[in-house]
Amino acid sequence: MTTTLYQFALCPFCTKVRAGLQLKGIPFEEVEVSPRSKVELPPLPEGAPKKVPVLEVEDTVLWDSTQILSQLDEAFPETVRLTPTDEAMRARAEAMEQWVDEEFIQSLPPVLYGTWREANKASKIIAKHSRFGAGEGLAVKFGGPVIMHAVAKRILKRNGRTDAHAWVRENLDYFERALGERDFVCGDVLSVADVAMHGALTCISAFPIFENVQSRPRLYAWFERVEAMK
Repeated sequence: MTTTLYQFALCPFCTKVRAGLQLKGIPFEEVEVSPRSKVELPPLPEGAPKKVPVLEVEDTVLWDSTQILSQLDEAFPETVRLTPTDEAMRARAEAMEQWVDEEFIQSLPPVLYGTWREANKASKIIAKHSRFGAGEGLAVKFGGPVIMHAVAKRILKRNGRTDAHAWVRENLDYFERALGERDFVCGDVLSVADVAMHGALTCISAFPIFENVQSRPRLYAWFERVEAMK
């Protein structure tokens, strides 16, 4: 069975799906999508948004990170299940996944692209993962940092924030408190909540802000625990 993930290298929703595939042990290919033209995307069903992540499993095209992980549980029942069967644990996992998607991921672009150095580093990571043509590659390399930096500033302003790193640290504190002494968000069992947060943290692992993960023993132990399961 051929599985292809269409992604942006530094998109937290894409790393969320990538983590889910890895944790389930599903082999897959990666296609880096141009943030400008998106010509690499496969034909999408009517009404599907033209944005990543998109997962193609044989002839079936899936989109939306949450829906992709849910459908992977159905398509690959013999692999690790990411959606708890217990109703209370399922509600806990889904609530935390929603927090990661709507709050934590919102705080990441300003630490990925907030300074020119960070924006340049991000564009180089994207270029490294891509197979764009010469023109597209140059546009991403030189035009990308300008666009990314502007996006980061808009996100801070929209959320009434001035210190991007402090925002991320607050969110790390919140997640660590929610995790408590558990091995995973839902206790002894891995869930979509762990996948979502691990995927998001993977996005920042090459940036200085990741030191704030490593300096939190319980949080970093959890991160390494999930990483070891891939």
